[in-house]
Amino acid sequence: MSRKPKKGYFVRGHFVAEGSELDLQLKAELKGTDEASKTELKRESTALQKLGEDLLTLRPDLMEKLPLSDKLVDAVAEAKRITNFEGKRRQMQFVGKLMRMLDTDAVDAIKAALEVQRKGSAADTAALHLAEQWRDRLIAHEEALGLWMDQHPGTDTQQLRALIRQARKDAPPVDKAAVSQGLAPRQSRAYRELFRLVRRHLNPEAYEAEQAEQEGDHDD
Repeated sequence: MSRKPKKGYFVRGHFVAEGSELDLQLKAELKGTDEASKTELKRESTALQKLGEDLLTLRPDLMEKLPLSDKLVDAVAEAKRITNFEGKRRQMQFVGKLMRMLDTDAVDAIKAALEVQRKGSAADTAALHLAEQWRDRLIAHEEALGLWMDQHPGTDTQQLRALIRQARKDAPPVDKAAVSQGLAPRQSRAYRELFRLVRRHLNPEAYEAEQAEQEGDHDD
């Protein structure tokens, strides 16, 4: 009487019988691999969805340089326009779907553009703080004017002196109650103009770009 062959399969030339300990171990490992793959895919999908959300914050000049399809560019523009919560949520899901269709080069280009913007924003913030510090020093200390002129000899001295003098004259009295509440006093026009003058000399390119953008907004 012939013996009934066992059911099973071969792995690297070795027979593995179904139901055996090795069979159960291999199936467990295979299931674990599948679960890991699903987890990794979900992680990648979530990351691309977040990258799509970040894409909404990207400056137009950086956006134009990206290798993106017209469909994705239009979808991002539409997501910016929508204010309804549910409508925006659905639109962002669509953006995420399009993001998952991008190749690695396009994804890397988006990340690089966002990093350029982030570094630029940090530099702009630092420049603003420096301008604020110089403005306050010029108003508070007589010797600050000489230090400023040594570093920025191209400044119109007469205009600078006039703004400093007027800003000091217009300075509001200290309101201890307002200070304790974190309320900033209303500042004069000379105070604001002094800040613009200082900023223009510290970072002329950024200042001119900002002015051009504001003029463009007025034209619209």
